[in-house]
Amino acid sequence: MAYGMSGRIFHAPFLATNPGFKFKAVVERSEKKAAARYPNVISYASIDELLADDEIELVVINTPNNTHFDFTLHALNAGKHVLLEKPAAATSAEVKIMFDLAHKKNLHLMLYQNRRYDSGFMLIKDVIESGRLGELIEVHMRFDRYKAALGTKLFKEKKENAANGLVYDLGPHLIDNIIALFGKPLSFTKTTGIYREGSEVADYFNYHLKYPNQLNVYLTAGLLLAEVLPGFAVYGTLGSLAKERCDTQEAQLDNGMLPTDSGFGIEPEGSDGKLVIMGLDNQKNIEYLSPPKGNYNGLFDAVYHTIRNNALFPVTEEHVAWQLELLEK
Repeated sequence: MAYGMSGRIFHAPFLATNPGFKFKAVVERSEKKAAARYPNVISYASIDELLADDEIELVVINTPNNTHFDFTLHALNAGKHVLLEKPAAATSAEVKIMFDLAHKKNLHLMLYQNRRYDSGFMLIKDVIESGRLGELIEVHMRFDRYKAALGTKLFKEKKENAANGLVYDLGPHLIDNIIALFGKPLSFTKTTGIYREGSEVADYFNYHLKYPNQLNVYLTAGLLLAEVLPGFAVYGTLGSLAKERCDTQEAQLDNGMLPTDSGFGIEPEGSDGKLVIMGLDNQKNIEYLSPPKGNYNGLFDAVYHTIRNNALFPVTEEHVAWQLELLEK
């Protein structure tokens, strides 16, 4: 595991506190930062050194997008299970090669899709599955951000790099959420745009996915969207649900909170979802729903049970293949 932003926020705190894991080592080529927080963790200077450690069973690959394919094959050939950051790869063909090798080696390749464990997503999933909204008509999920300056992570900003731009950055989150809810769409259209000055890659996208029973799903993200709209909006024949996107766990982890802290994953007051159910007299019955506690640790529990008990990982190989079909088109 690399100990950059992703390693520091999304992986190390869970590997260090979840009883199913022993946090053994990271790869740090230059600055050695991990030791300040995890003094017992080894800091290897190269991936080859880490893969040569026989005690390590699971490797987290959270390196730049265009390295995922090669590093995953390298880790699998070294006999390690892999937890791979999104996007899995640049193409469906690469994904198939990776999973085929994992099967051949009798190893587990698992895609890190933490947004299934966001409190907002879990809330709308519960309401949809309850049937309170009736037959679904329209579902919206979005990431609205305003970041006019080009990012410092050049692998996301350079056209020649594989798996670049916002489609491969935020697209995997939104697409995986929808696949977790409804599976593979019957059809889809994809619109992208480049709006930031000097940008080489897409910084806006919209997907329109069509599902059975006339269900329409819209996924949107952009880097020049100044007014934040609800991250989740669901409309059915009996009512609707709207919920802002609140990245509580990410912000808490960035500020040093551990997953074991009592307040971890709890959204601040005012973050409730607004449920509107239409009565028989066409009167609106409004209810504010508190989101459940966010639980990124649920993903690491799933990793543990997949490796130790051969349980089916929630993000299946089929889910990853469907995602890449939408990303690479």
